[in-house]
Amino acid sequence: MSISKTRLNQRLLDAEYAVRGPIVQRAQELEAAGRKIIYCNIGNPQALKQPPLTYLRQLLCLMEYPALLDSEAALALFPKDLVERVGLLRAKVPHGTGAYTQSAGLPFVCRAVAEFIERRDGIPADPRRVILTDGASKAAQAVLLAMLRNPGDGFMIPIPQYPLYSASLTLYGGEQIGYYLDEQHGWQLSEAALSRSLDEARARGVHAVGIVVINPGNPTGAVLSVENIRMIIAFARRHGLVVIADEVYQENVYAPDRSFVSFAKVMHDVGDATTPLFSLHSVSKGFLGECGHRGGYLELRNVPDDVLDQFIKLQSISLCANVPGQLATYAMVAPPREGDESYARYQRERDAILEDLREKARLLGEGLSRVPGMSVDVPQGALYAFVRFELPLGPGADAGAMPEAERAALIAEREAAYCLALLEETGICVVPGSGFGQPPGTLHFRTTFLPPRDEIEALVSRLGEFHVKYAAGPAFAGVTA
Repeated sequence: MSISKTRLNQRLLDAEYAVRGPIVQRAQELEAAGRKIIYCNIGNPQALKQPPLTYLRQLLCLMEYPALLDSEAALALFPKDLVERVGLLRAKVPHGTGAYTQSAGLPFVCRAVAEFIERRDGIPADPRRVILTDGASKAAQAVLLAMLRNPGDGFMIPIPQYPLYSASLTLYGGEQIGYYLDEQHGWQLSEAALSRSLDEARARGVHAVGIVVINPGNPTGAVLSVENIRMIIAFARRHGLVVIADEVYQENVYAPDRSFVSFAKVMHDVGDATTPLFSLHSVSKGFLGECGHRGGYLELRNVPDDVLDQFIKLQSISLCANVPGQLATYAMVAPPREGDESYARYQRERDAILEDLREKARLLGEGLSRVPGMSVDVPQGALYAFVRFELPLGPGADAGAMPEAERAALIAEREAAYCLALLEETGICVVPGSGFGQPPGTLHFRTTFLPPRDEIEALVSRLGEFHVKYAAGPAFAGVTA
């Protein structure tokens, strides 16, 4: 028996994941041929020279190879408080990091997550309603899979959105119900846009079961206000929707007039004890950037015990999250305390990373906004900018007269051509905006601001030079709204 693409699951064939799509594959080919590539396509901090935090790596080192604790010379390398903590943790992980754990994760890590939420929000948190996952992606997919019960069920997702959600909905047979974020007002949400999106879905026979909110935003970098969060919770309650709160960038807030407030806190403060809330967090972002360790958690609120049992069963099908990732999650939610020998270094490394990201967000946002035909706000948070750009109309391309689907296809084609040309000419790898969804008739690309500061400055300069040259070239005609 032979196998061919035509024998594969059609849902897999239909799923698209833009951040590792054809342009990234071309970037890898160029890199293999000796080209210098600046990968701005994905939020992978340590691949772009962000240093790991010493404390987390030391903790994992001793947990993975506890024989070091028996060496006086090696112990001199580690702070006393860390050695003492690892001694306590080893008793809680008696079989070591190579054995399976409980399906929901190591109980002491689940307790540490609950205590982290209590400190962060000043609200109660139940460790029994915390499930440790292989990164936040697996947590999001668990909720989508569990909630998509019938044909025609769907989730409301932001446009633009992180393509994990659109791809996963396609894989699981769910419907995408896009709601547009307001680009003119800092990518905030409006109740009118939510209602319009829901009405349109119902008109085509789609049943919304939940809403996804990414805060701080990916790819927009926006940080939601408390008023916006209250509105979303009330909307979900009114329409019987579960809420997925993707909060993996909660440490990445740079705007002085913005701060992260969790959905859990707002839901508690408004006294909502009925709307199901699934909150996600991860060690991959923030100031840790530990993408490769695949650690994260899912917290469930306003969910009955029999439903919780089903989520734990779903997790048990994969046995458990990887143990080093669980320990990395522990290090994230239970960092050194003031007075510990590790504390000063931890604070210094953390603050340096966040300040560097803040400055790079400013350099990118301000720099690209000075380029004729480009516009982007200085990102308020997260690790990305969703850059809008304009191109002259191509010969015979009357975009305003085209049917919407035809215009969207043309824009996607020319956007991809632009990003591919940018890669070939400059070595800068970004993702076309159509991979995330965008307001009709507009052109965007998503870029990270993770490269080192000197590379960000060079990136801004090269992007500007490229855009001016590209827009002036008759062979590179594009479309505008």
